[in-house]
Amino acid sequence: MMGFSDTPAAERVHIGFFGRRNAGKSSLVNAITGQELSVVSDVKGTTTDPVYKAMELLPIGPVMILDTPGFDDEGTLGALRVQKTKQVLGKTDIAVLVVDVIEGFGAPEEELLSLIQARGIPYLIVYNKSELSDTGRSVAENEIFVSAKQRTHIQELKERIGAMMKTGEKRRFLVRDLLKPNDFVLLVTPIDASAPKGRLILPQQQVIRDIIDGDSTAIVVREAQLKTTLARLAEPPAMVITDSQVFSFVDRETPKDIPLTSFSILMARYKGFLQMSVRGVSAMKTLKNGDIVLIAEGCTHHRQCEDIGTVKIPRWLRETTGKKIKIETASGREFPEDLSKYALVIHCGGCMLNAREMQTRMQRVVAQGIPVTNYGVLIAYMKGILKRSLSVFEDITELSEIETG
Repeated sequence: MMGFSDTPAAERVHIGFFGRRNAGKSSLVNAITGQELSVVSDVKGTTTDPVYKAMELLPIGPVMILDTPGFDDEGTLGALRVQKTKQVLGKTDIAVLVVDVIEGFGAPEEELLSLIQARGIPYLIVYNKSELSDTGRSVAENEIFVSAKQRTHIQELKERIGAMMKTGEKRRFLVRDLLKPNDFVLLVTPIDASAPKGRLILPQQQVIRDIIDGDSTAIVVREAQLKTTLARLAEPPAMVITDSQVFSFVDRETPKDIPLTSFSILMARYKGFLQMSVRGVSAMKTLKNGDIVLIAEGCTHHRQCEDIGTVKIPRWLRETTGKKIKIETASGREFPEDLSKYALVIHCGGCMLNAREMQTRMQRVVAQGIPVTNYGVLIAYMKGILKRSLSVFEDITELSEIETG
């Protein structure tokens, strides 16, 4: 049985705590969580880097707590800390702006609030250290006075944060909304040098879970067993889902009347940037010698000799275009602010990024007018099977008329 500790970071509500140095952010985080997650001190600037902690926080459920450095930090190192704080905002679902009641609401808080509001992030202003000042004055609807030191009004604060969760949003699924109960789906998962030892990669795990939650059946095979498995089945599967690296092989081995797509394409749809990826993929055909392409991943992992992002896609891209293209990579939490030098951005499915951070990245790409696509979409396009890989999505049909590579 999966517990809350097994919930992937990207599926957790991200709650960010922001404010000046010594406003009591870390003490407040410790008070809310009931754990000593962050080091606290009377010395300003104790938190030098964002602290990430996955935990259960009622009434919300699985969350990721983000404790950030002081926003009023000074000097070169301070500027780097402030930049990291801004990066954290890009993945924050709920922002808690912590204000020292003695220092009051000043320029740092004004700037932080402006950044939070510009990103449309739900927020709560928390006046900390209420034991040091009269808290009898009235406060606005999105404000609350607390004392992290004396643990007063902490439960109310947790309830207020929980109430900020958006309700009524259309629930997103990876694949179950494309299936009927009792359907069975064939999943093709290559096991090569780049596969993690002893487990499946996260998108594969999540797709299997989503299929099961939808009362359907998942059959998992390696590519070498695909043809035999299809022949032994009493009826064709409702869908075949493959790792994009073996897209061409699986396309050849799968009868054309069986819907086919990839884990990466499903993940792009789940994260909300599939249509953008389809619109941007044709930019590959206009690449010129010397153009720079950014290949971005949301995770960091050990690079193997045939790594998809740093080896296979660059090779296929150069072979398909016949151009001398320069490749740059970005992984994990790093994603360039300035994208102006890139002719194309190619992004992974984003299984390690929450919806807010993926949206932030895509907004940055669009704002700077850079075409963007996704691993699975690009590979299908290069292999001439993009239309087939999109045919499972009714809302993408108008885009599937795009000329394939």
